[in-house]
Amino acid sequence: MKIVLQNLTKKFPSRNKKSREEVIAVNDFTFEIPDGKLIGLLGPSGCGKSTALNLICGLQKPTSGRIFFGEDDVTDLPPEHRGVGLVFQNYALYPHLTVLKNITFPLENLRGADKLSREEMEKRAYEAAKLVQLEGLMDRKPSELSGGQQQRVAIARALVKQPRVLLLDEPLSNLDARLRLQTREEIRRIQRQTQVTTVFVTHDQEEAMSISDRIVVMKDGVVQQIGKPQEVYDDPVNLFVAKFLGTPPINIFRGRAADGQLFIGQEAILPLQGVSDQEVIVGIRPEGFILQEDGPLTCKLSRVEVMGRDISVVSTHSCSENAVIRSIINAENAVDPEAENVRFAVKPHKLYLFGSETGERILFTAE
Repeated sequence: MKIVLQNLTKKFPSRNKKSREEVIAVNDFTFEIPDGKLIGLLGPSGCGKSTALNLICGLQKPTSGRIFFGEDDVTDLPPEHRGVGLVFQNYALYPHLTVLKNITFPLENLRGADKLSREEMEKRAYEAAKLVQLEGLMDRKPSELSGGQQQRVAIARALVKQPRVLLLDEPLSNLDARLRLQTREEIRRIQRQTQVTTVFVTHDQEEAMSISDRIVVMKDGVVQQIGKPQEVYDDPVNLFVAKFLGTPPINIFRGRAADGQLFIGQEAILPLQGVSDQEVIVGIRPEGFILQEDGPLTCKLSRVEVMGRDISVVSTHSCSENAVIRSIINAENAVDPEAENVRFAVKPHKLYLFGSETGERILFTAE
């Protein structure tokens, strides 16, 4: 089911009694979610991603704009008539009901032509449970399940209605690191198997990038960038997107473009073409450093962290906005942990320039 959002805006009344200015949670959001794809809505707390999800499912009505499922305008349609399945971060399972009863619960309320017999409901429940690999636990209560199993019950309950759209709001937040990894892989497998159009809301960029076909990065209710995860990581449109994506985070420096060179401090680290002389913000991905004895960028060495096939060189620089600079290099490179300084060259395609005032991307050509 294709979902089309047209100029979607949601405003809330101000909670400040002294100010009547409305709070804009979602601001002019226009996007087409292709049929059968998994889309990640990504951003920090308060960016509007959960509000956007609530607008899609009908729990909230937009201040302006329209929502289409396929060719159907569902903007004014109540949630129960939209054909959506919802999974929240707190699972919302009924503690006194078995897994089977929890999964069949949404089917109990079907009426008229949609009403199912007990046998049909249980058949659907077992089909949904099989998708999430819970068919052997149908007689258990939620208290007898692990956190990951409870989350899978919630997903099965959403799928049993055979929804046109599956909406997941921070579904992994309550799980430990290992269960998060396992469950997000399960979500991706289930989505591919069912081919149901899915919107996945998270503040965790690693989650969004690992399972999404496309990601939507949001800030203060405004869409910053939409694209395939790797494309957004490799080609951020502004400083916010560059800083939000990436683990370890991008390294940020104060720099300047002058006389066809990029300077960090007094060192010319890269020749530039197409950039006028100006103060700039320089972003270098951790994997964008090349260890080099006579490299143009000199940093003060703090420590070396062994990570297996890679090592993380932790250093500082007077022009760095990060507390420390993390450079990820191949473990075959020898770094003297007792050295005072470490020197790097940089990979031009892993270095980004941004306006010092606007934070917007400045494109350049390295000679």
